[in-house]
Amino acid sequence: MMGGGGGDIKPAGDDVSESGDQILNVDISDALSERDKVKFTVHTKTNIPDYQKTEFSVVRQHEEFVWLHDRFEENEEYAGYIIPPAPPRPDFDASREKLQKLGEGEGTMTKEEFTKMKQELEAEYLATFKKTVAMHEVFLTRLANHVVFRSDHNFRVFLEYDQELSVRGKNKKEYFGGIVKHFGQTTDEYVLSFTQKDVDEFFDKERTFIFQLYNLLKDSTTKSDRLTAVHKSVADSHIRIYLDIIQLATIDNNELEKFLTKFAETMEKVRKVENRVASDEDLKLSDTLRYYMRDAAAAKDLLYRRRRCLANYENANKALDKARAKNRDVSSAESFQQSSCARFEQLSDKAKEELQQFKVRRVQAFKKNLVELAELQIKHGRAQCSIISQALQGLAEA
Repeated sequence: MMGGGGGDIKPAGDDVSESGDQILNVDISDALSERDKVKFTVHTKTNIPDYQKTEFSVVRQHEEFVWLHDRFEENEEYAGYIIPPAPPRPDFDASREKLQKLGEGEGTMTKEEFTKMKQELEAEYLATFKKTVAMHEVFLTRLANHVVFRSDHNFRVFLEYDQELSVRGKNKKEYFGGIVKHFGQTTDEYVLSFTQKDVDEFFDKERTFIFQLYNLLKDSTTKSDRLTAVHKSVADSHIRIYLDIIQLATIDNNELEKFLTKFAETMEKVRKVENRVASDEDLKLSDTLRYYMRDAAAAKDLLYRRRRCLANYENANKALDKARAKNRDVSSAESFQQSSCARFEQLSDKAKEELQQFKVRRVQAFKKNLVELAELQIKHGRAQCSIISQALQGLAEA
């Protein structure tokens, strides 16, 4: 079992949670990890009259977050909006597997070596846990900050209902159905790209840009994860170097003992800095890329919904022409054509606003996180130079 708040690990998300005089602040104040489940304590503070209290907390599990996301996606009233991506499923299997293997190999290590390796793995597990909490909090914050989503009935139930929502994970049939639905959407989108030309230059350019952006973010995320993993491996290798030098110092003569001990201490200091560098790269770079890759996928879904709406509008125009030519059911065809036109225009207006906000949000997040990453790298670089400089001076005196 492990508890802890979300910390400051936020790859994305707005900081403002007020709409006029109405305040809706949502955060995850605590979380508990119980084997395969994580229970999040969702804390809400508001002055909106629709809520029964001004401050309250409920306990939610990951499946309930996914349920809330699916309700937004299924609601046709939100077809013109970018639905914030659902938080990723908590995955601690890799960390637990490493801890299990470490326990199995305890007999082959020295006590100090085992302790250091265990501390590193526990720190890795804690970092993963905090990131998981933060991702779930960002999802709720995006909804609370949105001028429309914050008023959704299901969102209010999620925040206020103090019992379990009786939500279960998807079974194999439902999971397969989701894959089929996604495949059908991809196929439909592919067909529409050849059979339909968008008359709005803004959306035509946005579609090209968003698809390119998604592919670049996906590739960059993979490479950034690889970079972080290698950097973490370099940091972990310092543990072996430190322990081997310490062991050598205990069996060597007194003349080298002081020298080797100082050298080992330097390796340990460098390891800690390298570990922080890897963690910062993971948080500020990899997580930012990964989040906006998923946000770009949500923007792609928005563009598909608009294109499908345009196709429906054009089909309504054709149906009206046929009805007039046959002089049959003209009134109903006109009514359907007018409603299709109104829906398409309304969806397009909302979609344009959402895509513009997506650009602003994305640029601000990348600017903030990349600047912070650069500043941290400079800070860590100076720390390493200082450690090495002091070590050289100390080794010369040893």
